[in-house]
Amino acid sequence: MLSALAATAPWAYGPGVGFFPFFFLVPLFWILLFVVLFLVLGRRRRRWLAEGDWHQGRSAEATLAERFANGDIDEVEYRARLEVLRANRERPR
Repeated sequence: MLSALAATAPWAYGPGVGFFPFFFLVPLFWILLFVVLFLVLGRRRRRWLAEGDWHQGRSAEATLAERFANGDIDEVEYRARLEVLRANRERPR
């Protein structure tokens, strides 16, 4: 009885034939891995861009305040530029 079961078992047909259904799981695993990584890293990138941690996301007033704090400009120039920035700011509609 056991010899009849062994003869009909999928792994009894030859090397590699019994792993046929699993052949599709390897590419599926890698595709899913790349999709998950893309989604996770994409979400982090969008969050990073939304927080303004990069040079174009900073406001002009913050840049001006940083230059004043570093001593690049004096108080008179800081206040004059700040006044210009606030006067030219777009009004919300």
